[in-house]
Amino acid sequence: MIRVAMTSVYVDDVARAHAFYTGVLGFETRLHVDPGDGAPFVTVGAPEGAQRELQLLLEPGGGPVAEPYRTALYEAGIPCIVFSVDDLRAEYERLRGLGVRFTHPPRDQGPVLAAVFDDTVGNLVQLTQPVG
Repeated sequence: MIRVAMTSVYVDDVARAHAFYTGVLGFETRLHVDPGDGAPFVTVGAPEGAQRELQLLLEPGGGPVAEPYRTALYEAGIPCIVFSVDDLRAEYERLRGLGVRFTHPPRDQGPVLAAVFDDTVGNLVQLTQPVG
């Protein structure tokens, strides 16, 4: 069986991304290694047991491939990653209360309720909740 172990999201600033993804979104730090070259290797993940092994790498996004890719996604309004939540409306209100800027509030999108926010480090992120 093949499982997803790690995926990445390109970010403007790893330290700011780490603070946002842990302090605001509630992820926990899984790895934080500083190899001494000024580019720390940082991963975060959901604190729940079911996804314990899945990690999100906060990857520096200023390179010649990453920067145009991130910019194109952002300008087109396309989220770079999708997270699932149990109660989207409650999470939307919690995050708004913490100052998170949403580009669209919760709305029905077929089989899911979805909302999109700016992660403060160059990306749009979608939150979804299955409907029914």
